[in-house]
Amino acid sequence: MTKPRRKADDWWRGAVIYQVYPRSFQDTTGDGMGDLRGITKRLGHIASLGVDAIWLSPFFKSPMADMGYDVSDYCDVDPMFGTLADFDAMLAEAHRLGIKVIIDQVISHTSDQHPWFVESRSSRSNPKADWYVWADPKPDGTAPNNWLSIFGGPGWEWDGVRKQYYMHNFLTSQPDLNFHNKAVQDALLSTVRFWLDRGVDGFRLDTVNFYFHDRKLRDNPPHEPNPDETGLDAPDVNPYGMQTHRYDKTQPENVDFLKRFRALLDEYEGRMTVGEVGDGARSLKTVAEYTSGGDKLNMCYTFDLLGPDFTADHIRKCVQGFQRAVTDGWVCWAFSNHDVNRHVSRFIHAPEERERVAKLAITLLSTLRGSICLYQGEELGLTEAELAFEDLRDPYGIRFWPAFKGRDGCRTPMPWQRGEAHAGFSTAKTWLPVPEDHARLAVDTQEKIAGSVLNHYRATLAFRKEHETLHDGDMSFLHSNHDILAFTREKAGEKLLFVFNLTREKAEFVPAKSLKLGEPLPVPGFGAKLKDGTIELDALDMACVRL
Repeated sequence: MTKPRRKADDWWRGAVIYQVYPRSFQDTTGDGMGDLRGITKRLGHIASLGVDAIWLSPFFKSPMADMGYDVSDYCDVDPMFGTLADFDAMLAEAHRLGIKVIIDQVISHTSDQHPWFVESRSSRSNPKADWYVWADPKPDGTAPNNWLSIFGGPGWEWDGVRKQYYMHNFLTSQPDLNFHNKAVQDALLSTVRFWLDRGVDGFRLDTVNFYFHDRKLRDNPPHEPNPDETGLDAPDVNPYGMQTHRYDKTQPENVDFLKRFRALLDEYEGRMTVGEVGDGARSLKTVAEYTSGGDKLNMCYTFDLLGPDFTADHIRKCVQGFQRAVTDGWVCWAFSNHDVNRHVSRFIHAPEERERVAKLAITLLSTLRGSICLYQGEELGLTEAELAFEDLRDPYGIRFWPAFKGRDGCRTPMPWQRGEAHAGFSTAKTWLPVPEDHARLAVDTQEKIAGSVLNHYRATLAFRKEHETLHDGDMSFLHSNHDILAFTREKAGEKLLFVFNLTREKAEFVPAKSLKLGEPLPVPGFGAKLKDGTIELDALDMACVRL
């Protein structure tokens, strides 16, 4: 029986979440890398944006082969970030400021230095021998099947001690856990309880559809192009995209584990989950399955809006696809995160469009039905950093350079003070360089400019908060040409028409006569031009009208 939902438990519905990449947010120790005390120091900036929660990328103990997404201890803080006491202090300050804290749970795999794996690989008969995905080679010594790693090459690595292969969806140093073993599930859920007892408000579940694998280890079939595929799980230089990943992820057993996870969370008040789903053409079907019924995930996000398209056609297709597929679930929309090029660089056609596109993108994101996630630095309109090969730290980029430059370009340090060394992020050489064009956009510079991207973000998120219909009101698209995005949002007697021109030319939108247009509603940074029942839009412009 599903537990009755209380209003306090629904804080995540329509919430604005701000992603913090701890290594690049603020350094307080002078080692060139961010830390938990740095996050605490800068929580005032996050609060000033008007967000509801922060999502912290991993800060757990790790050898950092994949920047913390290779965990060696789920219940401790890596010394480079500080201590558990530093985490508790950060959590308390966030709660004092009215900010919820979501942490990144990376449980599909561990580091090969995790004690569980060290024991598992020591023999075929130890107590944890079946805690990871082990398989015998084919008679010719090759891997058990054709599964691939997202980070390049086979999804299997040979181990000479056990004389078997182990499965890894990412780096060879990130072995996959065997979720078919209930003891593994129990151990992982106990680590989740550790953080719940500490007071965290939710979990972002990394690669949530990767937990289980096909027991029969069947080969994946070749990829078949699908017109419904709106997001890519891997760049096109990566052979991973040449398979349909039917057997190495998104297995039916995953649903029951998500129910176990939710049952644990329901023992605590007001806790939530948001799952990352990378599943090609099946993504929306998977989101629907994982968020339905009120007994699994609270919401998911996919890669649909993390690609290069910033067009009316693409956004309409993504949102309507979600509306058709997901009837009682919830979605979290984002244009950027720590794994993709910054969206301003993806969306602009020319450098001079940077500020305009940055403002229009957050206005559009804020008017979609769903929760939204922002990535640190996007409130400054930061572009993707151009880095030299010798500066790269991301194993993904190093592996596929130069065809794919990896993820370091969106992970460079946050610029706080233009006139300070390393833009106020650190007093020492930083783990990734701070580009000069980022330093020019530092927080202290934009604070002083009324129309800056930073102040536009604050005003836009305040506008969103003022209108309850933007939290969880109904959303319906209106007929328009392919260049114009037009939709209504409606709740509790308020009905708003939003029209976006995402082209580089002036445009007009003529609403159906059945729509009774009221007064234009001023939206921060944009002004509606309503003339004789026609909405006139400049290039990269938007309008809002009461209905």
